[in-house]
Amino acid sequence: MDSENYQRYQAAIALADFAAQGTRSASSVGASEMTNPSKEKNAPEIVKMLHSGQVLVVNSRRRNGLILYKDFHAEFAGPGAAVGSIYDQDCKLALPVGNLSLLSPESHEERQKAYLIRRQWIRLLKQITEKPVPQQRVQKILEQFEQYFDAETVAQLPDEAFALLVGVLPQTVNAVRRSYNLNQKK
Repeated sequence: MDSENYQRYQAAIALADFAAQGTRSASSVGASEMTNPSKEKNAPEIVKMLHSGQVLVVNSRRRNGLILYKDFHAEFAGPGAAVGSIYDQDCKLALPVGNLSLLSPESHEERQKAYLIRRQWIRLLKQITEKPVPQQRVQKILEQFEQYFDAETVAQLPDEAFALLVGVLPQTVNAVRRSYNLNQKK
């Protein structure tokens, strides 16, 4: 199986032990933490948590996040962003990026801050999608992700995820990635 199909497969497979592996108290953070130390993540289990109505926060002390697949687009919730509650009831799939860690906010203020951070991530994607040329949108989202995550992590993310984030075809993402890789080798 080629690596692109393998990664799509990994993103879609169910690993029922996600929640069981990682509810623990993170006293240094002051919140209960959901974390999965293994490389494989349980995307369906994450979606169940998002649909539960509970507000969770992507750990701001780690390089991690969630790509939230909706009906016709995707959203990125990066470090510090709120996920779940009524805002992600339409989430079809959640693709973890990096070593995902979700926290349960303990106060109203923590929740409010997380919602503001989620809005900032949405605004960043909005700015990128306002670029009129599809290849520019792809290049910009790839650059942004490489600022937050290492190149290996970004390379593992499927073209479809970036395409849904910035409103382009997956083929456009693939072409820009190939062009970028060719330029890197020169």
